[in-house]
Amino acid sequence: MDYPMRINKYLSQKGICTRKEADVLIKEGKVKINNVKAKLGDKVKETDNVLASFKKDLTYFAFYKPKGIITHSPQRGEKEIKDIFPKDVFPVGRLDKDSEGLIILTNDGRVTDRLLNPEFLHEKEYIVKTDRPIDLKRMASGVKLDDGYITRRCMVKSLGRNIFSVVLTEGKKRQIRRMCGALGAGVKSLKRIRIMRIRLGSLRPGGYKEIKGELLKDLGL
Repeated sequence: MDYPMRINKYLSQKGICTRKEADVLIKEGKVKINNVKAKLGDKVKETDNVLASFKKDLTYFAFYKPKGIITHSPQRGEKEIKDIFPKDVFPVGRLDKDSEGLIILTNDGRVTDRLLNPEFLHEKEYIVKTDRPIDLKRMASGVKLDDGYITRRCMVKSLGRNIFSVVLTEGKKRQIRRMCGALGAGVKSLKRIRIMRIRLGSLRPGGYKEIKGELLKDLGL
């Protein structure tokens, strides 16, 4: 950790809460630096004593995002996950509107970096159906995208005519669709079925299950 740093960043990096939650706690007078109530924008030195009164029930869910549902920043007339999910949580990562399948929902801001930081090389598995055959060996060896980026090597397996599974360890925006496009095919359907050891399993669109036990280790807990 690089000091001095803003108090909300400090609380986030310590895994106590998210920066937004920290700002709320500070406004409510529930954060103290060296026994003095903190103010928004205050900075913390390494030798400072920081206390935060914060307690909430942390929850983690595997959710089957249906096709047509937005994960972030819906436009007018679009539905997002919070419109159909019964608990106060947020999605970790993205799954585009036209795709479906597994996404992790939580109210614990600590897990965001653990799941999204590309340094961790987390596996994510998808089932893809295209409108024409593509060269799966070329996809597995890396594909040059429209912005010049060359994708990492990945595991690809044929599951039938124009259907395959692919396991990525990175997550560029609309990456699989762009990879298929670079190989001359369009995507007819795309479903994420696994994130690390967390699987979609028998969930149906809109369904969810709690992540607990050994699987919490995949979230860095």
